[in-house]
Amino acid sequence: MARTVLHPAATRGHANHGWLDSYHTFSFANYHDANRMHFGALRVLNDDTVHGGMGFGRHPHQNMEIISIPLAGDLEHQDSMGNKTVIRQNDVQVMSAGTGVAHSEKNHSPKETVKFLQIWVIPNAQNVAPRYDQQTFLPEARRNQLLQVVSPSPDDAGVWLHQDAWFHLGNLDAGFETEYKLKQAGNGVYAFVLAGDVTINGQALHRRDGFGLWEVDKLAIKADSSAELLLMEVPMLG
Repeated sequence: MARTVLHPAATRGHANHGWLDSYHTFSFANYHDANRMHFGALRVLNDDTVHGGMGFGRHPHQNMEIISIPLAGDLEHQDSMGNKTVIRQNDVQVMSAGTGVAHSEKNHSPKETVKFLQIWVIPNAQNVAPRYDQQTFLPEARRNQLLQVVSPSPDDAGVWLHQDAWFHLGNLDAGFETEYKLKQAGNGVYAFVLAGDVTINGQALHRRDGFGLWEVDKLAIKADSSAELLLMEVPMLG
């Protein structure tokens, strides 16, 4: 029988720094909850809004897979590997920090806000060479289907990372039903509702709710309204 954990949107940690308004699904920075440290290899799920012209100054990371998904607006990225890019809505970016990398992220627009998810996944290999990847996934490609955007292999669809993890995005019409079959035995899936209302394995979910399931082979998904959904399949790490 499936095991589950439900994180309603209103129970997330919250920090408003003025220029940054951030909601934390798992413990992060000054938000600490011993019961919400991670979901398997999924360590951080931050829902960030950054005001125009503002951002995160240059800071280091090590031995973490960092995924950024802009939901509105454009995010400017620079790093110690020499990358200087703009990550736009419908893009998915991954950075393997590995042996160490420093980067900065800021709102590319001086006026408009940028909204994005920053996700950290614990890697399955330590001290790898730092790397960067970015791809665009248009909404038409994920309408009424779960489009793979992250995988463990550079030969598979989506950006890749150092972990047996798969992410899928879906833009679902009201009433649409589908099934997600897990890629790897022993993994779990953390579902995060970006917009609208969905039901997964009988659990009703709403905007920004999170729902983790493990010891399960597949998910039954129904869109109760027009909805956007992110599924993150990750190892449960014992």
